[in-house]
Amino acid sequence: MNTPEDSLNEREFELINIIGAQLGANQRDLSKQLDISLGMTNLLVRRLVTKGYIRIRQLNKKKTEYILTSKGFNEKYHKSVHYTLKTIRSIGLIRNQLNIVIRRLYEQGERVFFILGNSDLVELVEMSLSQPQWVGVKFSRVEKVPDHPEGIVFICREQMDIPQPPQGRCVDLIKELASQENNELSLKG
Repeated sequence: MNTPEDSLNEREFELINIIGAQLGANQRDLSKQLDISLGMTNLLVRRLVTKGYIRIRQLNKKKTEYILTSKGFNEKYHKSVHYTLKTIRSIGLIRNQLNIVIRRLYEQGERVFFILGNSDLVELVEMSLSQPQWVGVKFSRVEKVPDHPEGIVFICREQMDIPQPPQGRCVDLIKELASQENNELSLKG
């Protein structure tokens, strides 16, 4: 079992992932991939050696190899599983919040939805709108906000290049999902 002194911070874990994926990388390469100074990379490498996560093998005068130890592989595996499960839970929470937004609109009689954007959120919105409980719902992706939409426009991107609030009714889903405190939908238009 790891002690608190053995636990990895985010940078150390990132370094373990890089070393685990690329045997033989030198500190300069590691420094560039981590986007930190060479001195900080050296410090992280030494700390990981001390903690027992990696070992260093000198191949010749100029070439060094960094190798994950069994402890390093084990930590990489466990943290990866933890991260994956956390991500899945987060996606589930977002889908639940999307369903709340959709349910409110559905109960107000909305059945037509336009989805603006091309982020991963668009995929989640389409999956949510495709559920069988939304009888009669129609949706489509759009490249821009329709001039006079006959339905709700779900905006699924962070940066809107539309200078003024678009005409019609739009829901900025990123803002909507970020503000759980709001009980009312933020309809613009």
